[in-house]
Amino acid sequence: MLRRIVQSFLLALQNIRSNFFHTFLSVLGIVIGVGALVSILSLIDGMEEYAKKEISTTTSLNMISVNSQTYKRVDGISLRKDSVNFLQYQDFLDLRTGLSRPAKSYLFQRVAKEVSLENDTIRTAAHVTSVVGFEPDTVLYGSTLLQDHIDNRAHVCVLTEKLAQSLAGKSQISALIGKNLIFGNRTLTVIGIARLKFAVGPELFFPFTLISSSELRSNLPQCVIEAENVVDVPHLKDDISKFLNSRFTEKHDFQISTNEQRVAQATKAFGIFRIIMGLIVGISVVVGGVGVMNVLLISVTERTAEIGIRKAVGANRRDIILLFLSESVTVSAFGSLLGLIFGTLFTMAAIPIIKALTEAPFQAAYTWNTLLVISVVAVLVGVIFGTYPALRASRLNPVDAIRHE
Repeated sequence: MLRRIVQSFLLALQNIRSNFFHTFLSVLGIVIGVGALVSILSLIDGMEEYAKKEISTTTSLNMISVNSQTYKRVDGISLRKDSVNFLQYQDFLDLRTGLSRPAKSYLFQRVAKEVSLENDTIRTAAHVTSVVGFEPDTVLYGSTLLQDHIDNRAHVCVLTEKLAQSLAGKSQISALIGKNLIFGNRTLTVIGIARLKFAVGPELFFPFTLISSSELRSNLPQCVIEAENVVDVPHLKDDISKFLNSRFTEKHDFQISTNEQRVAQATKAFGIFRIIMGLIVGISVVVGGVGVMNVLLISVTERTAEIGIRKAVGANRRDIILLFLSESVTVSAFGSLLGLIFGTLFTMAAIPIIKALTEAPFQAAYTWNTLLVISVVAVLVGVIFGTYPALRASRLNPVDAIRHE
């Protein structure tokens, strides 16, 4: 059987070579369709990798956030809750104690305020964050917030480098240490200047215990748990869920989310986009398949006498079907190979243009999935559009076929 298949493909190659120009024009649709498919898939794969990289560099995949749910769904409609539960300082301490895996934890409330130095008329906008568990990446000057500051409700704060630069003006930012900073009705002493990897902009941090319950209720706090290892994230989510269910009686008061969910959502969105664009581009592949059918129907007409002779010397219908199907698959594979080369070259030419227009470090991604899709397309087009010509050839009467001119 294998020998017969090999012989059929060799005959198919011989027939294609004898009518190369005609065959090429007929499969031009496949070349264009497969080329467009390769370009689309590689660009979408590149976009997906770029999105995942951006998510990973701007946030931590180890991070779990716990937010209060301010809305509830009733009969498919979102309604704002009359009262909302939120984590207070003691809740946070109990939650942190109950975690079964090593992790850093933070509880904070962030609002936007105008801040200024005492006895200074210059004001600048900043994110004002009350926090417990604050650990900056680097302390540039002074010290960071300590647990003693939280427990003793100390009126102190730590500034990010960007905010310190705005407040210091032409002076050295280290000169801000020890100075008083004012926002709203609060006066805090600057004890440190820090650098954060995931800073949201100009920001200052002060003890969470200085915030009253009414202030927390008007602007709900957020809890963040950051696992030491990504594999611990599911276990920590279970710990958090069990704690919230035991501490608060209302269901769905809190939403537990991770950045892995963002990656999964991005992957799903790109998957849908990939399918839609693939279906659109698939129209060109279908047109190419019609071209393959046209080539084979012409071949059947031109080779009617040959088919009659083959059947007269012992070839059965299966042999004839195999001959023309192998020719169909070979033609579509030939067009798919050219399309793969064409699509790759087009993508390589398009990437510098995309970089120039967007100024983003974007690259196309060539994956085994793309190669698999192209291989499947080549076989399916060959089989689907080659079946009718093959059946038509196999049904020819040997005597009538031989007498055909």
